[in-house]
Formats: sequence, C-alpha cells, structure tokens
Amino acid sequence: MGNGTLHRYAAFSDDPAGGNPAGVWIGDALPDAATMQAIARDVGYSETAFVAPRHGSARVIRYYSPEAEVPFCGHATIATGVVLGTSDGDGIYRLATSVGEVPVDVRTDNGRREAALTSVASRHEPASAALVDTALSTLGWTHADLDPTIPPARAFAGAWHLVLAVGDSGTLARLDYDFDRLKALMLADGLTTLQLLWREGPRVFHARNPFPVGGVVEDPATGAAAAALGGYLRDAGLLDAPASLLIRQGETMGRPSQLQVDIPATGGIVVRGTAVPIG
Repeated sequence: MGNGTLHRYAAFSDDPAGGNPAGVWIGDALPDAATMQAIARDVGYSETAFVAPRHGSARVIRYYSPEAEVPFCGHATIATGVVLGTSDGDGIYRLATSVGEVPVDVRTDNGRREAALTSVASRHEPASAALVDTALSTLGWTHADLDPTIPPARAFAGAWHLVLAVGDSGTLARLDYDFDRLKALMLADGLTTLQLLWREGPRVFHARNPFPVGGVVEDPATGAAAAALGGYLRDAGLLDAPASLLIRQGETMGRPSQLQVDIPATGGIVVRGTAVPIG
C-alpha cells in the first residue's frame, strides 16, 4: 500500500452506521494510478480519497471509486477534513483537486468535529430532451412526475450531475433502474451521479443519487451533487442567495445523512457536515 495510512470514516453523520463511508489514504506521496485504483477497489466504499503532504499552500488529493477515478467527491473531502483536523488540529486545509483548489474549514464544537468545503465555481446548462427522456425511461419515471419549478439540468461544482426533481415523495421512493443502461448513458454524457430530488419545503430537500459509473447502485450522501445543486438553484434564479439548504439523503438505504449547503450570493458553494471513524 506504500507509505501511507488508510482511515475509514462515515461522512455527513454522527453515527458510524449512517452517512456515506469513505476511505481516506494519507501518505508521503500519492501512489500511482493503478495502485490507487486497486486500493479503492479493495476498500469497496463509493469513494476513497488519496492525500499527499502539502506542496506550497495545498495538499494534493485524488478520488477513486471502486471502478474509476472521479474529479471531485464531497463526502470524501469532508472525511478528509475531519481526519486532518484530528491529526493536525482545526483550521483551513487547502486541497488541490484535479479541478481546482478546494479549501476545507475544520472546526470543533462541543467535541463534535465538522468540516466545510467550498466548491470550485459552479455552472449549469439545461439538460437536453434526449438525455432527460432516456434518463426518465431508465428510471421508470415520466415527464408528469417532474417538478416544473426545478427544470432538469446538468449541474457542476467539481463534477457533472443530472438534476431531476420530482413533485411527489412517492416517486423518489421508487428507485429501481437498469444499472447497465444508466451507466452507459452517464458515461456518454460525462455524468458522475444523478441528483434525484424531492423538495419537502423551501429549504429542505430529499435526494437519492445513483452512481453506476462508480460501480455503486446508490450513494448515501453526495457532497459534490449537493454543491452542484446549490449552484444551479442560485445561478438559475430559482432561489434568492444568500441561502442555506438541508439535504437529507440515504434514509431509504438505512444510512441517514444530512448535508448542510450554504449558498453565498457569489462564489463557491459551501457544503458542511460531520464525519466519524468506522470501526
């Protein structure tokens, strides 16, 4: 495994049995790509982050799912922040991802350590009719299921996600899709996850995130998608910023997760959460 230490943490939860498990490998230099992929496959979590010592102002970080490298992962970033805070103390850690620098602010309150990442610049574009039609067909949903107040979009804050919001919680509860067909669609479109949503209230969303391109049926907490959603809602004028959102995810999987999303008037989107050791 090289000169490094592997940590296992559950992000966006205070309970090791909740949240989204992440591997955090910290060493004196990054392993080669094949080794990182092999470690991530062996760990088996949706993501493992690999972190090297600071060069200049930032530490280099890379993210691997069991099947492929991804450009950015929110829950593994939160876990990394808490691991670094535990070993080196609270403060701001700058992480050099493959898509840009992401600062992570680590703080402790009443013995509870929390990390807050600030995403790279967000952007979005309307999802094409062909993409929406195929995604809906693969999910077994129809256009009538969609929430007209949040139009389908491709959204980015470090990785691309397809945002599909539905008007009824029961629709979101019915997640049963063709794994290989959705994986092929997402690979062709450069998508990391689907950000499937139901809005419970003005500032509370429920999310489910299929992640077949990483070899994962469903992700229990997806910080990169949360950041992309916040950027989309702000930049498309679908909410007035500054604003804060709560995203509840993973509940149907028995891994409840809470993602706090702070949306400033301009700049990167802030995603906050806790992380705790597993085992």
